[in-house]
Amino acid sequence: MTQKLLQAAVEVKRSTHGGASSDSLAVAKARSGTDGEQSAVTHLELARTVERINRRFADLLRIEMGKLGVDDIGPAQVMVLFTIGSDELSVRDLLDKGHYLGSNVSYYLKQLVDLGYIDRAASPRDRRSARISLTERGRAVCDALRFADDSYHRMIVRDEEEARALETAYQVLKRLELVWTNAARYGTT
Repeated sequence: MTQKLLQAAVEVKRSTHGGASSDSLAVAKARSGTDGEQSAVTHLELARTVERINRRFADLLRIEMGKLGVDDIGPAQVMVLFTIGSDELSVRDLLDKGHYLGSNVSYYLKQLVDLGYIDRAASPRDRRSARISLTERGRAVCDALRFADDSYHRMIVRDEEEARALETAYQVLKRLELVWTNAARYGTT
């Protein structure tokens, strides 16, 4: 069954016609194990898949960080570095931009400052507010991991059709995020 799912994920052709896409039909066929019987993908299955993908990505980051000799921070802290990027942010902006929990990000920021990955300075207008930015060390780690990410990207996106499929997957995930966020905030209709 895993082989069928992998094959469906790689070989599926995206339909531009209305109705169910060939992507969803091929995945449904692979999941059901037959050509005639199709099973619907549920939001719970999507959430579990996203969770597993996140764990696999964290594993991948750990491997790449090991190759770089970065063993003093973990994947969660690296994602904070990527969220900061080339910006100078307030901690509040970082929380909003990265959708972090306050206590976790405070702990991560303290570690990242202590280890020299980010600079943290009091805001000139409000000394209670801190501004954070990457140090040269933080930028170097992000650049090296981006380079590694490019090689993984080339494994998935080998042509224009696969680039469109990846973009479609991203757009669907963004829509799910919006729908689930609104449902959590305002309730379902």
